[in-house]
Amino acid sequence: MSAPDLSPSIQQEVARLAGMPEVRSAFSRFRYEEPQIAQWQMEVSRVAAPPFGESARSEWLADRFHELGLGCVQIDDVGNVFGVSPGYGQRFISLSAHIDTVFPATTPLNIRQQGSRLYGPGVSDNGAGIAAMLAIASIIRSSQIVHTLPFVFIGNVGEEGEGDLRGMRHVFQTPQWADRIAYSVIVDGAGSDTIVAEALGSRRFEVIARGPGGHSWSDFGTPNPIFVLARAIQSLSETPVPASPKTTFNVGVVRGGTSVNSIPESASMRVDLRSTSTAEIDRLERALRIALDHAVDAENHPAALRNPRRTNTVQCEVVEIGNRPAGELLPESALLKVIRAVDNQLGNTAQIQRASTDANIPLSLGREAIAVGGGGSGGGAHTLQEWFDCNGRDLGLRRILLTMLALSVIGE
Repeated sequence: MSAPDLSPSIQQEVARLAGMPEVRSAFSRFRYEEPQIAQWQMEVSRVAAPPFGESARSEWLADRFHELGLGCVQIDDVGNVFGVSPGYGQRFISLSAHIDTVFPATTPLNIRQQGSRLYGPGVSDNGAGIAAMLAIASIIRSSQIVHTLPFVFIGNVGEEGEGDLRGMRHVFQTPQWADRIAYSVIVDGAGSDTIVAEALGSRRFEVIARGPGGHSWSDFGTPNPIFVLARAIQSLSETPVPASPKTTFNVGVVRGGTSVNSIPESASMRVDLRSTSTAEIDRLERALRIALDHAVDAENHPAALRNPRRTNTVQCEVVEIGNRPAGELLPESALLKVIRAVDNQLGNTAQIQRASTDANIPLSLGREAIAVGGGGSGGGAHTLQEWFDCNGRDLGLRRILLTMLALSVIGE
């Protein structure tokens, strides 16, 4: 996506907002309030939030929303947390951060601070995003900033892995929000140098092969589910993919069998297909299914020749376990023009990126949405060695605040 031309009127409005006394006060207060922001970040990171187990963190966030004076605080049926900063319009600008992590509930959450760095699983992804959202909500109140359109702050569940964006899907399936959110700003992780305005699509499958099983010696020749998966994997690995649009596939998990001298009764694998093109994902899915059909035939056919009366065969089941839709923010969109104007005002350089984030859902519906970092820097995401450096966080927070204020004016 090429960078859009900066609209003079939007650039002027961003400059006007940045010069307002209350906004200048907010900018300076971000650094002053860094200890509190870091404290929120460590506190939330110490609350386990594995996939489909985010309820304790939902409660923690709802308590913070109440403390910050947000209105209409609620937790919905799936665990998303909402709080509203009122305005004067009927449409909302949402600022959201996913509250789930990739880590199992039993993961030790040894969250600690050394100087400007925070360490521990989930502290950056998405402790940094949650802390940024709370910082924006706090600064609006403490600096007495008035905004035209109301803001809704959302801590959503189910962004990671097999959560399959279920929290954001629920938001945009609920008329209260789906029909009234004009712009979505998603805070995911650290940094200030990216704008995710292109949604990377993905489709994930659990493939389960089942057969009669047996002893490796006395039942030799019985159709083997692992052999079926092996043949299918080999065939899939030879499937050509284009460099543009970038398209990938992966077999990330293979399970099955009970012992080295047993023909397994079942085996399974998990397959991930990704592309910037829905058509390419469709093509890869067809290739996977054809590979499985051929592999099943190749395994069952010799057994049928040896014993035509034998009915014990291997069969395959393909279960979709994830489907993240693709989408793209148009270059002429108001949201993209605003974030570009904000970056220009703050002297910040940011590149458009394509990724799989909560923005996939609104973008796939033709809504205006971006995902950005919460400032600072981070690394080691999805590992026990994850870290976040608070230096530079204030730039990310100023960027988010100014973007929301500008959207509040132009979206009126």
